[in-house]
Amino acid sequence: MDSSQSSFEVARLLSERRLRLVLAESCSGGRCASLLTQVPGISQWFCGSSVTYRVKTKEQWLGIAPHQIEEFSAESLQVSKQMAVQVLARTPEADLSCAITGHLGPGVNSEVDGLVFLAVAIRNGKELDSVCVVRKSQQQLKSTERIERQLEAAELMLEELIAFLLTNSSLLKP
Repeated sequence: MDSSQSSFEVARLLSERRLRLVLAESCSGGRCASLLTQVPGISQWFCGSSVTYRVKTKEQWLGIAPHQIEEFSAESLQVSKQMAVQVLARTPEADLSCAITGHLGPGVNSEVDGLVFLAVAIRNGKELDSVCVVRKSQQQLKSTERIERQLEAAELMLEELIAFLLTNSSLLKP
């Protein structure tokens, strides 16, 4: 599925399930939000995206604990989970979040070059602290060029959301 189709599919599924989405993007640089906002009417279901590219921004905007970043790195599954939880906790009108962080290179160790980490969180009650991570994954990007990698990362976010929305209907609003 190409990114345009994926954007429309996410919009359709959000509409069907009456869920509002917020994103926390790092390595994708806001491209997932850009893809979603190409869909007419998405503003009813898409709240926005926090592009937290730098470590300090992750800490200040999302409240990611510095010790977590020191222990796991800003590009880790643990930090992507916290990004998903924190952006959802900070967006009361949203029901669902997706976050991504990762290494796009150049200048990183070959073992982590092109490695991205995604997490999906959902609010399971009306309280702002009632957020749980329900899906997480680690993916290796196939492309090698930076701009292509950003788009691929955004497409992976859309695919992660589609997979979540298709397989977790029992957790979602009617």
